[in-house]
Amino acid sequence: MNYKYIVLDFGKVIAGPTTGHWDITPKFKELISDINIDEFNEIKKKYSYLLNEPMTTLEQEYDMFFRFYYSILSELGYYSKDIIGKIAYDRTYAHDKYTLYKNIHDELSKLKDKYRLIMLTDNWPCVINFLKDFNLDQYFEKVYISSFYGMEKNNLAFFEYPIRDFNIKEDEALFIDDNEDNLDNGLIMGFDCLLMDREEKVEKSKHRIIHNLYNL
Repeated sequence: MNYKYIVLDFGKVIAGPTTGHWDITPKFKELISDINIDEFNEIKKKYSYLLNEPMTTLEQEYDMFFRFYYSILSELGYYSKDIIGKIAYDRTYAHDKYTLYKNIHDELSKLKDKYRLIMLTDNWPCVINFLKDFNLDQYFEKVYISSFYGMEKNNLAFFEYPIRDFNIKEDEALFIDDNEDNLDNGLIMGFDCLLMDREEKVEKSKHRIIHNLYNL
């Protein structure tokens, strides 16, 4: 298939969580070393809606993360607003929360020679600075960040933005994501789809599996 576009997710396609947990950053682990991850994950379910707030600035992002962590950690017995503020600030502004996958620059450079690259990510404003500071923005013609549009990839309407902006026809684009449900929506919207499994943990999927972008 001769694609014109490749639409890429960010998380677990371009970079992964340094600690293995998106919400437990290195700074978080430094400040609260005895966190019970299972309890954290369970309580998080009540407050995940905060992560879906529309926002376009880092100030809004910091405020959202402060309320997110304060809600969870208060229930777990951590009441220090100073510590929670540092965690929220780190989550918003620090870059060590993400670790780039090996050879990602080479992978993207080779793809850019053949295709027009677009990013479609469930993310927040902080990802813009991350992409710029690691010179990743050079590869993408446009980056679509969910919080800017008030919707994520579980909403078919989010896919309509790149389709409309680039006048993408059916079968002109390949969509790569690490989430099967997102890929299902991509298929509905006319993309061919591949499941990225960087950690080689997926044994079976209804979608074709790749482990790096060289596989293309």
